[in-house]
Amino acid sequence: MDQPFERVPPVLQLEGLRMQYPGAEGPTLDGLDLALAPGDRLALVGPSGCGKSTVARAVLQLLPPGSSCEGGLQLAGRDPRMLQRAALRQLRGEAVGLVFQDPMTRLNPLLTIGEHLRDTLVAHRPAWGRRRSVARAKELLARVGIAPERYASYPHEFSGGMRQRVAIALALALDPPLVIADEPTTSLDVAVAGQVMAELRDLCEESGSALLLITHDLAMAGRWCERIGVLDQGKLVEEGPSGRVLTAPASPLARRLVRAAREREGSQAAAPEATPVLLELEDLRSWHPLPSLPWNPRWLKAVDGVSLRLHRQETIGLVGASGCGKSSLCRALMGLAPVRGGSVRLEGQDLRRLRGRALQQARRRIQMVFQDPLACLNPQMAVGEAVADPLLIHGLANRSEARERARAALAAVGLEPPEAFERRLPRQLSGGQQQRVAIARALILEPKVLLCDESVSMLDAEVQAEVLELLRRLQRERGLGLLFVTHDLAVASGFCHRVIVLDGGRIVEEGPGATLLAHPQAPITRRLVEACPRLPEVA
Repeated sequence: MDQPFERVPPVLQLEGLRMQYPGAEGPTLDGLDLALAPGDRLALVGPSGCGKSTVARAVLQLLPPGSSCEGGLQLAGRDPRMLQRAALRQLRGEAVGLVFQDPMTRLNPLLTIGEHLRDTLVAHRPAWGRRRSVARAKELLARVGIAPERYASYPHEFSGGMRQRVAIALALALDPPLVIADEPTTSLDVAVAGQVMAELRDLCEESGSALLLITHDLAMAGRWCERIGVLDQGKLVEEGPSGRVLTAPASPLARRLVRAAREREGSQAAAPEATPVLLELEDLRSWHPLPSLPWNPRWLKAVDGVSLRLHRQETIGLVGASGCGKSSLCRALMGLAPVRGGSVRLEGQDLRRLRGRALQQARRRIQMVFQDPLACLNPQMAVGEAVADPLLIHGLANRSEARERARAALAAVGLEPPEAFERRLPRQLSGGQQQRVAIARALILEPKVLLCDESVSMLDAEVQAEVLELLRRLQRERGLGLLFVTHDLAVASGFCHRVIVLDGGRIVEEGPGATLLAHPQAPITRRLVEACPRLPEVA
């Protein structure tokens, strides 16, 4: 007689989960149903504010005091809401491994990589001796592609990709039945992101862990997960096989997200008419001294002989692997990193020959928009004050005039009416609204050149499209030249008039983005193109 089929209990089961933050007008999760069995790989996608990251916080009960959380919640067969603090801490560590967006938020800069792993092991395996815990820590490093000899290294000695590998090792240290990865590759270039996700997938398969991937990148979701769930206002509006969701989405939201992602991949910016040169770099070098003997100096050649011309109303994309010099070039142009040679001419004026007030006035014409707006906005300063602040710093307006110009700047970036936004703190805005504030702050000094360093990488497809269209409009209206740093070749191809590929601080290839995607020549360009996740073709 055949044995009856034995159903494997789910690792995670949510039934009608409803979660509301204290002081919020409505629930962030509103009747969410979700189940993951051992070995499942599910990607949760959706617009900013839909509740993706809140799912992880609710599962682990990492919620602020006063939050309400009702409905069914089972994690590895237990309800974390019913546990005392010690039991809950143990469940969090052993039932779920967390991989965060920025590994430095989890890594203590004062502890070595090995000490991080040993702390986790000792906390949950107190009977293990030092020799066994050290051996296990080195084994984990080897599993994620890091030489065990780096056990005594500190986080700042690792690249972004290596730090994310350490985060994966920490997440899998106790072989948890569930791994939650919340935007784990946002700050990584496509080649490193592909390596990190491949390692995460393989390790989950080895241990039989389920993977819940929280991401705004539909192409990445389809590449690494078997199923995709689409979240909208705290509800799962669609769930199914990744190929079906990406080629034949059923819900209105999924159709909008897929359409925005396809438009981003398929568009190509038209070359601007012949316009004056705004910024000209000749053999620019930004080197940093490395520890060395006085008679044998050594240098980190972050930017090593870059020459380019940026015209009025032109956008140049800067792409390359982590550490290639993209952000270092922007910091050198902003005066935040040393320039060791070459020239920087802004509207014909050599910035390296200027001093004092003349240099300060010239530098107002180059401004920067950073990847994470929360990192460049004072969390205690209302957004109206944050936008007006540069005018006060440079003595260009009194407080009343600065407030009025700040309102105009907020309106120009689509935050209307500005009176409804100027008194809010940054954390009271969505991700897209925060980035609009950062753009308004950068534009308040009326620059000629705008440096955008991964300025849309943290945004979902729809908001990303809105911010890119905003930048296009502002460029047309103000004649801006844009240097657009990104690790996303699809964005670079669609948004930029030209794309420059950097490797080792040097330009190794340049041309129209579509040409580089279709016919990459340099080895690094070929690796980036091969690693770039793309949406599947519609039959």
